Amino acid sequence: MLVHFSLGALASRASGAATATNAATGAPVILVVGDSLSAEYGLKAGTGWVALLQARLAEQKKPHRVVNASISGDTTSGGRSRLPVALRTHKPAIVIIELGGNDALRGLPLSSTRDNLLAMARAAKEAGAQVIVVGMQVPPNYGSSYARDFEGLFTEVARQAKAALVPFLLKGVADRADAMDWFQPDRIHPLAKAHPRMLDNVWPALKPLLG
Repeated sequence: MLVHFSLGALASRASGAATATNAATGAPVILVVGDSLSAEYGLKAGTGWVALLQARLAEQKKPHRVVNASISGDTTSGGRSRLPVALRTHKPAIVIIELGGNDALRGLPLSSTRDNLLAMARAAKEAGAQVIVVGMQVPPNYGSSYARDFEGLFTEVARQAKAALVPFLLKGVADRADAMDWFQPDRIHPLAKAHPRMLDNVWPALKPLLG
C-alpha cells in the first residue's frame, strides 16, 4: 500500500553546528531539501534517514557533511523559494531534492510540481552542485492516470536536468505486504525502522557522486 504525506508543523532541521564545521574544515556539503520524510517527523532525533546518512559517510571515511534543510509539510513551491538562500549559505557540493508529496496531497497541478522541481535542480547545478531528485508515488485512490503521471514527473525532471534519480524513496517500505507495520499510528509517516531502508534507496544514486 502506498501512502502520501501530511502537512506537519513547520520545523527546519538545518544544523548550525554542521555549518560551522563545514566552514572551518572545508568539508563538502550535502544539502537535503525535503519535507516530513526527511525532517524526522514523529521520530527521535538522529533516527531519520538523513542522520543515518551522516553516520554512513563517517563509517566509509567520506569527508562530506550533511545539512538537513527539510521542513515538514513543505511543497515544491516552498522549496523553490528558499533554495537560493540555502545555496548561498551552505555552498553545497551535492543537493538532494526530496519534495513533491505534499503537492499531491494538496491537489496542486502536476505541471507546477514539475516546473518547481526542474527550477530547483537547475538552480543547484548553476551553483556548482551535483543534484539528486528523489521520486515519490501516491496511493491508487488518486487514480491510475494521476498516479502514473506523478511518478513519471520525477524521472522527467531528472532527465531534463541531467540529475541522478532515486525512483521511489519508500520502495521496500510502502509497497510491502505488511506496510502498515512500518508506519507511525497516523499510517502516513514511516517508523524509525523504515529509515535505514530509505537510506539504502538513496545511496545508489548518491555514492557515485561522492568521489
